Amino acid sequence: MSVATPTLTKQDEEQRGALVERVFHGGIAMLEMFSIYVGDRLGLYRALAQGGPSTATQLAQSAGIDARYAREWLEQQAVAGILEVAMESADGSKREYRLPPGHAEVLLDGDSLNYLLPITWAIPGLAATLPALLTAYRRGGGVPYTEYGPEFRNSIALLNRPMFLNLLGSEWLPAMPDIDRRLRADPPAKVADVGCGTGWSCIAIATAYPNVHVDGFDLDDASIASARENAATAGIGDRLRFESRDAAAAGPAGTYDLVTAFETIHDMSDPVRALSAMRALVAPGGAVLVADEKVAEAFTAPGDDVERFMYGWSVLHCLPVGRVDPPALGTGTVMRPDILRGYARQAGFSGVEILPIEHDFWRFYRLRP
Repeated sequence: MSVATPTLTKQDEEQRGALVERVFHGGIAMLEMFSIYVGDRLGLYRALAQGGPSTATQLAQSAGIDARYAREWLEQQAVAGILEVAMESADGSKREYRLPPGHAEVLLDGDSLNYLLPITWAIPGLAATLPALLTAYRRGGGVPYTEYGPEFRNSIALLNRPMFLNLLGSEWLPAMPDIDRRLRADPPAKVADVGCGTGWSCIAIATAYPNVHVDGFDLDDASIASARENAATAGIGDRLRFESRDAAAAGPAGTYDLVTAFETIHDMSDPVRALSAMRALVAPGGAVLVADEKVAEAFTAPGDDVERFMYGWSVLHCLPVGRVDPPALGTGTVMRPDILRGYARQAGFSGVEILPIEHDFWRFYRLRP
């Protein structure tokens, strides 16, 4: 059933035109994200990085794909500005393409803070859960995290990994000088990482502080299995322990010098109970560190790019995941500072301090028991 269009003012027409253009460019961006996913999953970027400028035939041979598809993908990537034409030719089969070094860092260097390719790995999980998401919107309830699939899990893990390995021990924890000193001192300190995912935050802490023992907890069994594998590969498995456990479950009281929760509180059905459990874990003189999304202090429309980014994840993933287990508070990705302060107060914390850490996407809170 069509909706009758009212008479438009000049301002209405300008708004209409702007939205038409925006939706069109959004469609282009969506298609290009899918094409990047294809290039990654087929090893095309890595083949170009290793083999240098290539024709479609050369790429097809090195990557093991069909030559006609290789040509179409190369042309699309060049038109999109992701690849460059290294040698022009009127004969498209002889044209050579190259991957610029700066683009290679974004697409291939898993240790770089500029590595953003894993965003595309979330695509299959988001698409697969759309029917369940529509049902949740109509009836309430949520969408279980496991339904988003392994590629979504790895997307989150490998997007955060470079930050953990490059910044956690050099900038984030030193922003709490007393805790930094304790982690370097004897007897060896103990850290609990709640919602540890695939373990990269735990590995980063244990790497930065060679005496520390870290216990990682997460409700997702597959994440815990990956965390154990990652720790073993890193060669520090003897100082790491991973356990599948609800964040709100009781643990050994007063045991840990530091309890952390990285980008996980907003996903929890009952963040107050989880924070209460975290407070109970802390030893005298210890601290609780929560890192979560750096959203605006208050709602403003239209919002900036970060706010748009966070709300996008919230409507498709974080809010549905956080509403699986009733009664759920339904926080969503956009957990503003006052919301966290309220949760912390209900959990029994005496205060919340925002740490002086510069970061584009995360805000760091020290919760005082």
